[in-house]
Amino acid sequence: MRRPHLGLPTLRRPSLRAVAGGLRARLVVAFLLVAALSALTTAALTFREARTAILKRTQDTAIDSLRSQVNSQVPDYSFPLTRQSQVDLSDRLAKAGRAQHWAISVRYRGGAMMPPVVGDRLIPQGLQKKVHSGIPAFQRLAVDGDPWLAIGLPVTYRESSERSGLEVYALLPLREDEANVQALVEAAQRGALPAVALAAVPALIAARGVLRPVRELRRASGKIAAGELDTRLKVTGRDELADLSLTFNDMAEALEGNVAELRRMEANSRRFAADVSHELRTPLAAMTAVVDVLDEDAATLDPDTAHAVRLISEETGKLARMVEDLMEISRFDAGAAALHLDEVDVSETVRKTLQARGWQDKVAADLPEGVRARLDPRRIDVVVANLVGNALKHGGEPVSVAVRVEGPDGGERLLIEIADRGEGIDPEVLPHVFERFFKADSARARSEGSGLGLAITLENVRLHDGTVRAANGPSGGAVFTVDLPLRHGGGGEV
Repeated sequence: MRRPHLGLPTLRRPSLRAVAGGLRARLVVAFLLVAALSALTTAALTFREARTAILKRTQDTAIDSLRSQVNSQVPDYSFPLTRQSQVDLSDRLAKAGRAQHWAISVRYRGGAMMPPVVGDRLIPQGLQKKVHSGIPAFQRLAVDGDPWLAIGLPVTYRESSERSGLEVYALLPLREDEANVQALVEAAQRGALPAVALAAVPALIAARGVLRPVRELRRASGKIAAGELDTRLKVTGRDELADLSLTFNDMAEALEGNVAELRRMEANSRRFAADVSHELRTPLAAMTAVVDVLDEDAATLDPDTAHAVRLISEETGKLARMVEDLMEISRFDAGAAALHLDEVDVSETVRKTLQARGWQDKVAADLPEGVRARLDPRRIDVVVANLVGNALKHGGEPVSVAVRVEGPDGGERLLIEIADRGEGIDPEVLPHVFERFFKADSARARSEGSGLGLAITLENVRLHDGTVRAANGPSGGAVFTVDLPLRHGGGGEV
C-alpha cells in the first residue's frame, strides 16, 4: 500500500549530535568565561585591597617610627642648631632607622639639606613645601624604577607646639613590600587557573541540564515531522524551557487536530470522486452505446440533427475519459493501484504505443534495440501515451521520443524522453504541471483533457520507483524525461 497523498514533508536537518554538541560547547565556554571573569575580578579586587593594606601598614609604621626617633633624639640638642648639630642629628636618625633601611636628611630654618645628596635630589618639591608650611606629609615615588616612600615631618617645641624651624625628611625603600604584592599576584594567578578548570565540571553539569529538554524537544520535533502527531513533551519545572515545552504541546495538539480534519476531508473527497465515477460508469456505458448507434446513422440525418448527434458523441467520449481518469486517480489515492511487472523490450513497448494511436508518422522515434527491463507494460503505455499526446496537443511538431540507458553497471537508469518544438512551458508553470486539474492556460478550460493526465503519469512512474521531470529544451520546446531504475529479471506482480 502506498502512503496517502496527504502527509508531512520529510525535513533535512543536521544530526542531533551536531546540534547538541554545538550548543553544549557554547554553554560550557560561556560558563567558563563567566568563571574566568569572576576569578579575575576577584583577584584584581583582592590585589588592590592587599596592596593598599600592605603599603598603608608600611607607611604608618615608618611614620610612627620616624616620629618616635625624632622625639627621642631632638631633645639632646640645643636650639638654634649649628651645621655640625644638623649633620650629627641626621647620622643618629639614620643609624636608628637602620632596620628600616631609610635615608635621612634634615633642614633647619630654610637652609640646605644635611646631607644634601638625598634631600636635594630625591625629596619632591611639593612635599617640601607642605612640610615647610608645618604640615606632615608623605608621598610614594619611583627612583630608577624602584618604589620609595618619602616622609617629611616638621619639628615643634613640646611646650608650645611652636615650630622650631627643623624639618626631618626620610626616604624608605618599598622593594620588599612590592615583592610581597607580586607574590600575592602570582598566588592569585596560580589559584585562578585551577578555579577555572574546576568550573568546567559544574559547567558540563549545567549544560547537560539545559540540553536535556532541548534534546527532548528535538526528538519530539523529529517524530512530528515523521508523522507521529500524538507526540507530546513531559513538562517539568516553571522556567522558560517548561514554557517552551507547553507551547510545543499546544502546537502539536492543534496540528494533530488540523491534520486529522484535513485527512478526513481528503478521504471524503476521494470517496466522493470514486463513488461518483463508479456510479457514472453504468449510465455512461449505456449512453456511449446509444451514441455509437446514432453516430453510425448520422450521415442519413438532416445536417442540424447530424451535428447535434456528433456533438453529443464527442462530449460523451470526453465524459467517459474523464470518468476513467477519475477512477484511475482514485485507485492511486486508495493505494489499490497494482503493479504487474514483466520483462519487456522497452523500445518495442513504446513503438506499440505509438502505433496503437496512429502516431508513428507524427513522432520521430529513437528506439534502440536490446533495451530490456522489468516494467508494467500497461502503465508504461499510459505514461508514453499521455506525454506524447500532451506534446502533440499543446506543443509543436515534430515530436520526438527517445529511449536510452545511462549510468554504470549495477546502477543503470532507463530514460524515456519526449520533446516537442513548441513555445515551451512558462517557468512559473513548470513546478505545477503535474498537479491535478492544473491547466496553464485558462482558455483551455473546455479542452478535451481532464487535467489529470500528467498527474496519472506521475503516479504510474512513482509506482516503478522512478521520477518524471518537465523542462524546456535548449533549442525551444518542452522536454519530459521519465527516469526509471533499470531492473532485470523474470515477470512478476507487485
